[in-house]
Amino acid sequence: MEQYDCDDVLIVGAGLAGIYAALKLAPLKVSICAAAPLQAGASSNWAQGGIAAALAEGDRAKDHARDTMIAGCHLNDPEIVKIMTEEAAAAIYDLFSYGIPFDRNSEGKFIQGREAAHSTNRIVKVGGDGAGRQIMQVLTHAALEADHIKIHAPFAAFDLAMDQDHNVRGCYARRLGSEEPVLFKASNVIFATGGIGHLYRDTTNPHQIRGEGLGIAARFGAVIRDAEFVQFHPTALNVGLDPCPLATEALRGEGGKLIDQNGDRFMISLHQDAELAPRDVVARAVASVYAGGGKVFLDMREALGEKMLKEFPSVSNHCIQAGINPSQQPIPVKPAQHYHMGGIGVDQNGKTSLPCFYAVGEVAGTGAHGANRLASNSLLEAVVFAARTAEYIKAEKITAIKGSLSTPIKVDRAYAKASLAQLRAIMSEKVGILRSNEGLSSAEEMVSSLQMAGKFTAPFTNYAAAALEIIKAARHRSVPIGAHFIK
Repeated sequence: MEQYDCDDVLIVGAGLAGIYAALKLAPLKVSICAAAPLQAGASSNWAQGGIAAALAEGDRAKDHARDTMIAGCHLNDPEIVKIMTEEAAAAIYDLFSYGIPFDRNSEGKFIQGREAAHSTNRIVKVGGDGAGRQIMQVLTHAALEADHIKIHAPFAAFDLAMDQDHNVRGCYARRLGSEEPVLFKASNVIFATGGIGHLYRDTTNPHQIRGEGLGIAARFGAVIRDAEFVQFHPTALNVGLDPCPLATEALRGEGGKLIDQNGDRFMISLHQDAELAPRDVVARAVASVYAGGGKVFLDMREALGEKMLKEFPSVSNHCIQAGINPSQQPIPVKPAQHYHMGGIGVDQNGKTSLPCFYAVGEVAGTGAHGANRLASNSLLEAVVFAARTAEYIKAEKITAIKGSLSTPIKVDRAYAKASLAQLRAIMSEKVGILRSNEGLSSAEEMVSSLQMAGKFTAPFTNYAAAALEIIKAARHRSVPIGAHFIK
């Protein structure tokens, strides 16, 4: 079997959390195992809004924390929220020190926009709607130049490798297009594998984001938290693409209006904040319009007009490619799975319940988001807790690997390819924005049958394991709250 000895730390995933943790782990030797060339496949690269931080005069970390708790229906971990919001400003300045070109005014101060459920302007942006892409460009370059970091790509991880003392000591991966296992061996393992997007039919996530990291951890008995809380972005572009391009929430922060096919602003009667209501509220409202046979559009004509093309180039380019001029025409939008608030349960230092195993970024369940993530807290969480995880590992004694490592499960790519569409349909129809006890019960039975039919082979068994964590958690929470809406 092909094998790579990765010394001190192996990071699986190359989004913002994984790359930032790798940089902060210096001088330890770090290997990154990524399913796609650096930057190309990370959800972080697609983030449009920016990073939330209390930097403006009069804004305070405790105000940011309050807004975060309210959006999360107070199911957030208060201590985690406190850490994240208090360390936000330092995180922004540290990113700035790498050369990230945050938008600034003529006085050199950061320009901050407003997004839904924030009580004030606190979103630090890059190039209007290009935060994720430009942040990843800068940090990826830094990682490629760093002597302590090795990159292995494209490899898709599908199993953990454990030593005789049940410590996680690496992972098994496969080269894309192959079923042969490759062992990546390390003293510590950090999962930064991203979310669960392509477990759903409509998603804003890259194709390879299918919950595999969550599923792998669940199969090994790692504690999973808040899995039922799946966030659907209310304004993905409805132009027939998979994944769905995102129409950032910042557009509504700039005054964009949601209208139905008759031109009526339906959010006014549903929430006091109208289009700036929490994402779960807006997503359900948009879904309800479609359920009633209607259509929904984001109207930027009055709010920005021709400025739309310059200030939000990413969204505008997607619209123009679909034959829509967003400065003159309403933009067709629909809800799409966007973010997973839950994940592998971790503490404030990224530690999971399995020895020598850590998680950062969207795959980690820190408790920061509760039942519903506040806009632009995702990149913030990734940076703050990736740095904390790196510092914790550096302070720990690197322990020796004992004995031979566990063997990997089998791979059956053909079954995974044949069954993924069925899984996505089940999750979208029964475990989506609107849920019912009957639908969840049926979903659990159907997903379990698919998993069994595939003889628990990778990668499908990992997709199914992640889906089942979401379903079971949703069944356990019988009361609707936040992103979990059960009839």
